[in-house]
Amino acid sequence: MRNYFAEFIGTFMLIFIGTSVVVIGNTAATPVGTLGIGLAFGLVITVMAITVGGISGGHFNPAVTLAMVINRRLDMREGLFYVVSQFIGAIVASGVVSMLVRALKLPVHALGQTDFPKITSMDAFFVETLATFLFIFVIVIVTSQRFGNPQLAPFAIGLTLALLIMATLNLTGASLNPARSFGPAIIAGGSALSHYWVYLIAPLLGGALASFVGILMGAEK
Repeated sequence: MRNYFAEFIGTFMLIFIGTSVVVIGNTAATPVGTLGIGLAFGLVITVMAITVGGISGGHFNPAVTLAMVINRRLDMREGLFYVVSQFIGAIVASGVVSMLVRALKLPVHALGQTDFPKITSMDAFFVETLATFLFIFVIVIVTSQRFGNPQLAPFAIGLTLALLIMATLNLTGASLNPARSFGPAIIAGGSALSHYWVYLIAPLLGGALASFVGILMGAEK
């Protein structure tokens, strides 16, 4: 149970801090901007990987869990419970953010949800697949027994996430994580929920592709 709670609390922290920075910290009086948002998500991943990574592996993302199942680093049954824990953590985090947004009398449907109002759904699908592939490729390699670097892995992973968010934030909201998008979307509703299929399928596809490339490169030998 400790590993499932680790995934719950890590995902909760990711969504709670990341989306709070987006909707509460990023104001006209205190602008955070793309750099700040990217660093917020990236630093949370780094901190939580260091904190509970030794318990669960520090996935906090169903796409990462899928990659680890494909690479046989994680049992399929255990992976399913990881994913359930991640989604619950995301929903609870978004519920807390929603409560704080209401307390501040901010727009109740502004919960840091991901969407793509400027590009087509196919463009968004490509962006999310590519960005997630790059993110999880780094994870697969830097955490592998053959090529990995356990001491620097949390920093490499967090920095990669931050950079990818900076690169894609204005395109798709930079999810790279089905749980991250689900929590805000299920509460906020609207187009974020109707477009959720992109944020579910594309990151899972990107994660699966990254796992297979890792296998081809010999990371699992």
